Parts: sequence; structure tokens; C-alpha cells
Amino acid sequence: MKVLVLGAGVIGVTSAYYLARAGHEVTVVDRQSAAAEETSFGNSGQVSPGYSAPWSKPGLPLQMLKWAFAPHSPLIIRPGLDLKLYSWLLQALGNCTAERYALNKARMVRLAEYSRDCLIQLRADTAIAYDERTRGTLQVMRTRQQLDAVAGDIAVLKQFGVRHELLDAAGCVAAEPALALVREKIAGGLRLPGDETGDCNIFTKTLAGIAQGLGVTFLFGKTIRQLTVVGGRIAGVALEDQTLTADAYVAAMGSYTPLLLREVGISIPVYPVKGYSITVPITDPDAAPVSTVMDETYKIAITRLGTRIRAGGRAELTGYDRTLRPERRAALDHSVRDLFPRGGDLSRASFWTGLRPMTPDGTPVVGATPYPNLYTNTGHGTLGWTMSCGSARVLTDLVSGKAPEIDTTGLSCARYG
Repeated sequence: MKVLVLGAGVIGVTSAYYLARAGHEVTVVDRQSAAAEETSFGNSGQVSPGYSAPWSKPGLPLQMLKWAFAPHSPLIIRPGLDLKLYSWLLQALGNCTAERYALNKARMVRLAEYSRDCLIQLRADTAIAYDERTRGTLQVMRTRQQLDAVAGDIAVLKQFGVRHELLDAAGCVAAEPALALVREKIAGGLRLPGDETGDCNIFTKTLAGIAQGLGVTFLFGKTIRQLTVVGGRIAGVALEDQTLTADAYVAAMGSYTPLLLREVGISIPVYPVKGYSITVPITDPDAAPVSTVMDETYKIAITRLGTRIRAGGRAELTGYDRTLRPERRAALDHSVRDLFPRGGDLSRASFWTGLRPMTPDGTPVVGATPYPNLYTNTGHGTLGWTMSCGSARVLTDLVSGKAPEIDTTGLSCARYG
């Protein structure tokens, strides 16, 4: 079957790889000059199934009010006249019940755990290298209140058999020795030994090369204009200078996917959530993180990527604006300096921003659409790197007419009516 994948981020490239492995003739189209040049370029580097949870949960509305007055707030909302944002926020708040949270988290953990297993197998099959580490992740709590609040997450981890360790300050230092320098700031932590880290940009670019070896064609520098419909099916994709046709089409354009689908009558509540990261050269390897440390207070992930420290986080609801705001960098700098004061040279850090495609229930939109030859693989929010391989495997099975290896109930756009 001839398959056209729209988008060459980590979601599009993993989709192309697995589709090619399944025997399909695959072409990938992207407006950038290479793979992973947008949201997959500078993320925080985590592959963290254990932290797969929707933002919409009981207590979020109150937390948002507190963040509105907090220094280094992890969430900024700049609504303006964007009606799509108001609609998205209302749906997100509607998912803040205990029942909806449990349902959404169950879907996310199931897909994320499967994805981690798929990544392990892909690594074994291809020997791909991407500054990966398999040394777990550590969520650091600075207060007793934060430590007590993690009980609900632990219950879900137990439900799904996710390995975890609740640590005191000494246990955190044992897992991340550099934290010994700031031990007095730590109340405890939650460690997930099964989680991994790695450079998503290197992974995606390397996998694109492997996919080319399997026969995948990449068309870069091509802006996708619209889908064309004939007889209730997608008949082609119009670019600036040509129209491409295929037997099946996969929309994997991240935050831009709903803009494309809207033109053919499909509405999915995927909204861009702007995130930031800094990449810091390591000056003292012994004073840098071993793997990923999640700073629970500021909602920032600090990850060791080879000879660099990547700190990522922040959430800004401001549409498709990609302006680099210095005040948002200040929080990233502060978290790194506060927990790893001797680890890296912040004066030489690079600053980046990207748009995460987020759904109001946290679960991505993977699967069939009302058009029998059009599929989606988008809406992964902050977990695109974590869920990429599993989502691509599920997508490939569906395109190939096979039953996926996991329960996919509630993953497609059908859940939105």
C-alpha cells in the first residue's frame, strides 16, 4: 500500500519507519529542511511512561489560580480573542473530575508503557544511538506537602504495575549524587527506574536515515496546503507546486494537524501549548544530573544528554506564537542553578521554544477518521517522545488492517463525537 505521512517530527518519522517495516511504500512530507526541526528539536529528553498523566485533574482549577500569582509560574495564559483557546480550556476543565482523570490516565499509561517496550525493541533491531540513558527518572519534592500529594500517583502506578520507589532525601542523593550539594532543599522524591532519557532530535534524524534505507522517501521544504476529497475519500494532498496521491494518509503535523483537518470537516481539540528549554554545556560531570530530575515545584525537567544538560518545561497558552520570552528562560535558569549549581555553564546555554500539540483530556488522537483512508497521529502534548514508538506501532497496525497489540479504545477522534 502507498502511504503518505504528513509531518517529519518524531511522530511522523516513527510512523514512517514502522509502516515501511510492515511492507508499505511510504513518503513523508514536511515544510522544514530536515526531520525534527520543530517541536521534536529541543524537548526535555524524557521517555517517561511513569509520568504519563493528563494535566486535567481534580484540583487543577485551584492550582491555576495559585500559579497566576506565583513567581516562575509554570503556566501562563494569554487568551486574547482566540475562541479556540476558550473552547479548549472549557473542555480541559470538564476533564478535572476524578472519574475522567482515572479514565484518561489509564489510556495514557497503557500507550506509554507499550511505547517504551517498542523503543527497547527498536533499539535492539537498529542499534540506534541518541545519547540515551536507561537509569530512570527522579521527581524531586521540596516540601512535605508535595511528597504527601504523590500518593494518588503511586496508586495508579501500582494499578498498572509500573516500578517505582518513594525516597527520602538520602535516597534522592543516592540516585542523583550531585543533589548532595543541595540536600537541605529536598524533602524526598519519587523514582521511576524503568524510565529512560535521550536526545529526541538525534533519535528522529537518525531514524529518518534508517527509514530511508528501508525505502522511505522524504520530501523536505514542501508546505502542505490542503487535503482534497473525492467520493468520501481523501484523493490527494495539495502542496505549493504539486499534488501527491496515495492509498492512505497519516496526519502527523503536531499542533498544525487540526488546521489541516478543519478544511475537510474534521474537528479535533488539539491546541498548541508553548514550551521552552535551555541546553547547557556541562562543566563538572560529577555535579550534573545522572539522568532526569523533575523539579516538582517549578514543573521543570532537568536531563543529562551526553555532555549537555537540557532543562525543559513551562506551559504558555498563546496560540501559535513562537516568540522567545526572556522571562520564561529565567525560571529554567533558576531551577538548574538551584539544584545543580556547579553542573553547567548557564552563560553559554542556548534557548529554544516549541509548540506541543495538547488535547484537553491529555490522551493523543491516534487512529481512524470519518474518511476511510485518513488516519491521525497527533495530540501527544508533552509526551510525544515518550509515546512515539507505541503510537506509530498502533497506527501501522490500523493502516495494515491488523488488530493492535494493546487496547486502543478511546484513542481515535471518535471520542470527541
